[in-house]
Amino acid sequence: MRSPHVPELVCPAGTPAALRAAVDAGADSVYCGFCDETNARNFPGLNFTPAELGEGARYAHAGGAKVLVAINTFPRAGALGTWHRAIDEAARAGADAVILADIGLLAYARERHPDLRRHLSVQAAAANADAIRFYVEEFGVRRVVLPRVLTVNEIAAINKEVSCETEVFVFGGLCVMAEGRCSLSSYATGKSPNMNGVCSPASHVHYREEKGELVSRLGEFTIDRVPRHEPAPYPTLCKGCFSAGDYRGHVFEYPVSLDAAALVPQLLKAGVTAFKIEGRQRSRSYIRDVVTSFRRAVDAEVAGEPIPPGALQRLSEGQTTTAGAYRKTWR
Repeated sequence: MRSPHVPELVCPAGTPAALRAAVDAGADSVYCGFCDETNARNFPGLNFTPAELGEGARYAHAGGAKVLVAINTFPRAGALGTWHRAIDEAARAGADAVILADIGLLAYARERHPDLRRHLSVQAAAANADAIRFYVEEFGVRRVVLPRVLTVNEIAAINKEVSCETEVFVFGGLCVMAEGRCSLSSYATGKSPNMNGVCSPASHVHYREEKGELVSRLGEFTIDRVPRHEPAPYPTLCKGCFSAGDYRGHVFEYPVSLDAAALVPQLLKAGVTAFKIEGRQRSRSYIRDVVTSFRRAVDAEVAGEPIPPGALQRLSEGQTTTAGAYRKTWR
């Protein structure tokens, strides 16, 4: 049987080249951010200038895709202008929506750009119907990106009670914390992913050889040790390898990626509007392969055909995948 509706495939674009790769691979929408702390992937070498965003929007629109601009960090006191300008630049560049978390920015966008769609970022961590209705009624939010802590049944229950669209993650990195609530990077580096836009900033990452091992550090903290000739993972605190008593291993979280391709039918039945792929910091070849794979999966489900077996494990973190909270086996 044909799926009851066609979901939107929302794909990451950390650079103009990645945006073109995503559009060419079949993305319905791409999401991106500016080269500053207004977005939660504020890494060197990533993101867009206003001119690049305008060019990217024209390329996406010519290919039948939409552009969503993530302005999803929380403004610093006294620096609101930076975030307001980002919303203005997104509207000027022809963005189809802005993805916001801060209620002040939602109010600003509603007042200054009433025709620009407002999506609620996962950074807002709106995980129940009452919270979502608040954003819809007060700020005209049209879509909510749901946190990665909900089961499929919980998502279905929410969709029965809200009037807006819902978007869920289907592939990419996971976080041990509810989005918008993590302080680990702030503790280690003084830089907040929710305000400065970067978790484990590169400026605080250090590698050194020590007794035949390559040691990776974040600020003053040793995150991992590997034999000198083995690849060293990027030192993200929650995915570090630590010693705790007699145990040595991943105390907080294993390096693993979400892969919900097999759950596409259940998520559609639950009323999800859009499927989101994580990975704005990834290469354009990664974007091409992941988007192509999910394009096939979504199209097969919509056509009532079997979903092709996944081939994305090689692109996952630690070459391991999980269904995450969608299947809470610990309950």
